[in-house]
Amino acid sequence: MELDWIRYLAKILPNHPRLAVGIGDDAAVLEWGSGNACLVAVDIVSDGADFHLGEIDPALAGRKALAVNLSDLAAMAAQPVAAVVALGLPRRNARNLAERVYEGLLTLAAEYEVAIAGGDTHVWDGPLFLAVTVLGLPGPGGIWKRDGAKPNDVIVVTGSLGGSILGKHLHFRPRVREALYLAQNYEVHAAIDISDGLLLDLARVAEASGLAAEISLQAIPVDPAAERLSLENGTNRSPLEHALSDGEDYELILAVPPEEAERMLKDPAVGVSLTAIGRFVEGEGLWHVEGNFRARLEPAGYVHGNSHQPFGK
Repeated sequence: MELDWIRYLAKILPNHPRLAVGIGDDAAVLEWGSGNACLVAVDIVSDGADFHLGEIDPALAGRKALAVNLSDLAAMAAQPVAAVVALGLPRRNARNLAERVYEGLLTLAAEYEVAIAGGDTHVWDGPLFLAVTVLGLPGPGGIWKRDGAKPNDVIVVTGSLGGSILGKHLHFRPRVREALYLAQNYEVHAAIDISDGLLLDLARVAEASGLAAEISLQAIPVDPAAERLSLENGTNRSPLEHALSDGEDYELILAVPPEEAERMLKDPAVGVSLTAIGRFVEGEGLWHVEGNFRARLEPAGYVHGNSHQPFGK
């Protein structure tokens, strides 16, 4: 449902003179005048869809609610400034639950120097949910978008991928500092965070940029958690398949000019491992390329609205 709904909104929402970047990217960009801009992103997390409250410390729910939004700002190379929090609480033990949720949220906010500027609290007969809206400023290197990839750009990913359901989806580090460093020191043409799976999110950059993406499956940085999950869950999915399509890795996909990518991959100051997995080329779609071999890839990943796939899996 989500992708169709976004396409529908893109058609019906009117333009606004202050809206520089609207629906369809990781965050919106509002122009306030005199060269000042504000980035805005919002995400909802809820019990049963993004975590099971009976199985985790509620502080982790609060942490995740802010972290997913900080990841959106990282994908735009933006500096987080503030957040507002809408909190829906089940009636039973609401006050204690709220305090635990805020403990996790405030700990992460302090780490990234984000002011919690307000919000709303609602008590109801349903499950816990949090809707966090973050506000940010363009970083010193400018704003990244999804639609700027160019032919022959190298596809670079941060970190390792797959198996996030084993814990990373609650404990991941939003790549804010890494993105700000890269944007200030390197030319990056396009970016997105991996929230719904490597293939699906890479397809979004390729489509937005009017290009095809070619990747080497041998180059994909597979997380050890994907290896464990492949053995544990009995779904007959390989570690590589988990790395390609598991959601909620919250790493970054970058489109980088070849000469910049060569320098970037050797830079120890980035603060996270970087891997070149392919390139953008003229055409459309996703392609597996190894030497002279070339085959089409389907953009598999988590599609919101599929209730049988909790936690982005």
